[in-house]
Amino acid sequence: MDKTPAPLGVAAARALPLPADRRSAPVFADGDLEIRFYAPPNPDPQTPHDRDELYFVAAGSGTYRVGDRVGRVERGALLFAAAHEPHRFEDCSADFAVWVVFYGPVK
Repeated sequence: MDKTPAPLGVAAARALPLPADRRSAPVFADGDLEIRFYAPPNPDPQTPHDRDELYFVAAGSGTYRVGDRVGRVERGALLFAAAHEPHRFEDCSADFAVWVVFYGPVK
């Protein structure tokens, strides 16, 4: 990345346009790092991805399912999903949203 981007808050991220083929809004990308903003519908329809990813819960609360494991999450939580591992958000509050960090090579 050639220049540091301006700070981006949750309210501004919610206003970012969604690409026609994605459910999350692009924030920025640099090399093999991609940051997106995701406010999933209830139920969350996502499928496994081909890269490792981190989630930072930006707002709200809900549950996070990875395979057969389910845990309660709230604002400030850090979550991980390995490439190709089934995962999704469930029972989320209306304001639920996450920052998504895809990184590393496609696996």
